Amino acid sequence: MLVFTGILRSAIRVPSLRGFDALRFLTTTVLLTAVCLGAPLLAQDAAQPLAAGGASAPSDPVSDPQSAPLSATREKWNYFVHETASPLTFGAGAFNATFSQVTDTDPRYGANGMAYAERFAASLTDIASENFFGDFVVASALHEDPRYFREGQGHGFWSRVGYSLSRALVIRKDNGGETFNFDNVLGSGLSTGFSDLYYPAASRTGKGMAMHFGIDVADNGFVNLAPEFWPDFRDRVLRRHH
Repeated sequence: MLVFTGILRSAIRVPSLRGFDALRFLTTTVLLTAVCLGAPLLAQDAAQPLAAGGASAPSDPVSDPQSAPLSATREKWNYFVHETASPLTFGAGAFNATFSQVTDTDPRYGANGMAYAERFAASLTDIASENFFGDFVVASALHEDPRYFREGQGHGFWSRVGYSLSRALVIRKDNGGETFNFDNVLGSGLSTGFSDLYYPAASRTGKGMAMHFGIDVADNGFVNLAPEFWPDFRDRVLRRHH
């Protein structure tokens, strides 16, 4: 989170909003929210040692179905930090900002260069807040494992596509079973509500927020297609070519 906010403050300048520095207000709010919501959860595991291999999240976004669950709250915090600090976050932020700029869709900051910078900052904040609320807060409180577990080879292509998309509404529990994906749904809802702090007035409508929420929930399923099929592409194309 410190890396995230530091990059935002040093890389772009957001104009003042209603008489105060909007970016400073935003980043301060993110940090205060993390402290207020995260501290009680971390305290639950203060005396609990980390499980073997759970000190940090794996760099590979694909998790082995046989891997130990992230049962400790601290492990889920580490997962949130590693996931959010990933280069993929900044790539996704740039993609979202570009798409929004070209199509002139929410968040409606305008069409100039500053508008793109604001869209990029907003997209990074969207991703970070959704990861925080979903993969850390909700997953810790409801004992859900935020990682994606691929179906893998041995299953048909469309079966794997359907499985990936279904993970938007289905998630693994810490005890190994499956349950409704509150991580994604509640996390997206909380993130959508949080975005009301920095989205422009034109995008803070009921319709706009509903679309934001729906896209966030569905996007989780489509994003899963990458970790599901990336290992196949890596092993069959990249390594063979190399």
